[in-house]
Amino acid sequence: MREPIRCTWATGSTAAMCAYHDDEWGVPLHDDRALFEFLCLEGAQAGLSWRTVLDKRENYRPAFRDFDIAHCATLTDARIEKLLADPGLIRNRLKIASVRGNAHAALAAIDEFGSLDAYLWSFVGGKPIRNAWTSSTQVPAFTDVSDRMSKALKKRGFRFVGTTICYAFMQATGMIDDHLTTCFRHGGGKTQAR
Repeated sequence: MREPIRCTWATGSTAAMCAYHDDEWGVPLHDDRALFEFLCLEGAQAGLSWRTVLDKRENYRPAFRDFDIAHCATLTDARIEKLLADPGLIRNRLKIASVRGNAHAALAAIDEFGSLDAYLWSFVGGKPIRNAWTSSTQVPAFTDVSDRMSKALKKRGFRFVGTTICYAFMQATGMIDDHLTTCFRHGGGKTQAR
C-alpha cells in the first residue's frame, strides 16, 4: 500500500510523528484539559524540537495527572523538585513550574469565560482558519492572531506563550489548519474530543 502524501515536516519521519500528523495535528480540539495539555507541551518545546516533546509526552501525562487543570494548580514546590529529577521530562525548572502558573491562569479564564475552550477559540472567532499553502516555505511562524493571543495570555499570567509558541499551539489544536494542499489531511475537518 502506498504511503499517503503528508506535510513536508512529517514526510519520512518517525512512526510517532506520522501518527501525530495524521491523527492530531490540525484537528479542532475543544476539550479544556487537552487544550491545557497542548499549551503546556508547546511551552515545553521552546528552544527544542516537537519530536523531543512528543517522545516524552507519555511521561508528562502521569507526572501532571493527565494535565488535570485543578490538580496542576495545586503542585507544591516539593512536587516540582521531584519532577525536575524525572529523566522522562524536559528538566527545565521554569518550564515545569510554568505548568502550575498556567493552571492558575487557566482556572481564572474558565471562571471568566465558562471554559478554556471558549476563551482560546475566541482568538479565531470560534472556527478554524483554513489556509491553503502549497509549500512549507509559505507557512508562517507567527501571525497577527498569534501576536494577539500571546499578548493576551501573558497579560493573564500564562508563561511560555510567545507568539511562535501560540501559533504552533493553534496549529496543533486545529484553530489553524496549515496542512499543505498536497497533504491528504488538508481540510480534513474531523473534530477531536480527546
